[in-house]
Amino acid sequence: MRTSLPRALVFAALAAAGCRAPGAWQPLLEGQWAATPFGGAGEVRADDGGLVLEPGDPLTGVTWQAPVPAGDYELSLVAARLQGTDFFVGLTFPVDDGHLTLVLGGWGGALCGLSCLDGDDASVNETKFFEGFEDGRDYQVRLEVRGRRVRAWLDGRVVVDVDTTGRVIGLRTEVEPCAPLGVASFLTQARYRELRWRPLR
Repeated sequence: MRTSLPRALVFAALAAAGCRAPGAWQPLLEGQWAATPFGGAGEVRADDGGLVLEPGDPLTGVTWQAPVPAGDYELSLVAARLQGTDFFVGLTFPVDDGHLTLVLGGWGGALCGLSCLDGDDASVNETKFFEGFEDGRDYQVRLEVRGRRVRAWLDGRVVVDVDTTGRVIGLRTEVEPCAPLGVASFLTQARYRELRWRPLR
């Protein structure tokens, strides 16, 4: 016969195992975003509580101006490629003492992954995967950083899971202005909504 433990005992067991509930989600759109100083950047405008990035030549982006997440954390956003044929999400984020970029829809519209690991960008390292993206459709993107481990979800599906311990992490030169936290698109009109983060205690 199946029995269930009292809820208090379950929580006590989780705490003893080092599992802690995440903190509350904190919206990022209510903070200070600034247009990333790319040469040839397109317009950045507010849109129904979110942001629309017009196509750049080649990049348009925004960079967070307030303090960035420290320690273990999660980021999430809802993103759409409105038009264009290249990446609509280039999410640059801190990892330990460095930075990485999660790329969705690059190199012609379908290639995804993390840039850069040991000097290799998303097109050649082990995080590479391909996804067909529909113009105008919203995609739920979630990112988790625990120490040097990075995981990413696309519409609830794990698409990246890599431990960067002992690896050299860094950014492609083109997106360095997005550091420490920013998001960019390449020759593409993109829309971002519900940008938020929360600490993982």
